[in-house]
Amino acid sequence: MAIRQILYAGDPRLRQKAKPVKQFGPALKALADDMLETMHAANGLGLAAPQIGVLQRLFVAYLPKDEEDPQSGKNFVLVNPQIVQASPESVEGVEGCLSIPSWYGRVARPEWVVVKAMNVHGKPIRIKAHGMLARVFQHEIDHLSGVLFVDYIRKPEDLWQELPEEEPKESTPEAATAVAQPA
Repeated sequence: MAIRQILYAGDPRLRQKAKPVKQFGPALKALADDMLETMHAANGLGLAAPQIGVLQRLFVAYLPKDEEDPQSGKNFVLVNPQIVQASPESVEGVEGCLSIPSWYGRVARPEWVVVKAMNVHGKPIRIKAHGMLARVFQHEIDHLSGVLFVDYIRKPEDLWQELPEEEPKESTPEAATAVAQPA
């Protein structure tokens, strides 16, 4: 396993559509393992293959253990994921992204989703994700289509920057526009 370099906003690969995975085997398993290690090393909740420059429909996710959430505390690897059902209700929540460090925003997303995918061995799986896991799955599936969370930001006050060891900077319309611009 190896920690891979994460691409940052502005890299054109983050705006490209990922291609479906067709080959299952040791190379895909190694890629998924690298992605999990990279995600955990960066303290992320999810990582899509395009974020490390691999334009394949694959993402990994993890929620820290929470006794009240049975979907927490385990790694997820989803290959060729597809949302097949979503709740009609949307909820606002705060999102960040390993490819846009220190920036956070309020994004409305369906409260739950049903995702159809394959595991790393090519076996079909279906997961009903709710709450934070649903948000993470939707965020990562967006990456597979070249969409970043900042694309959903409509008001400058819904995007802000938090810098480590410093006072948080307030968002300005110029900063929000600069971060939200497609590459």
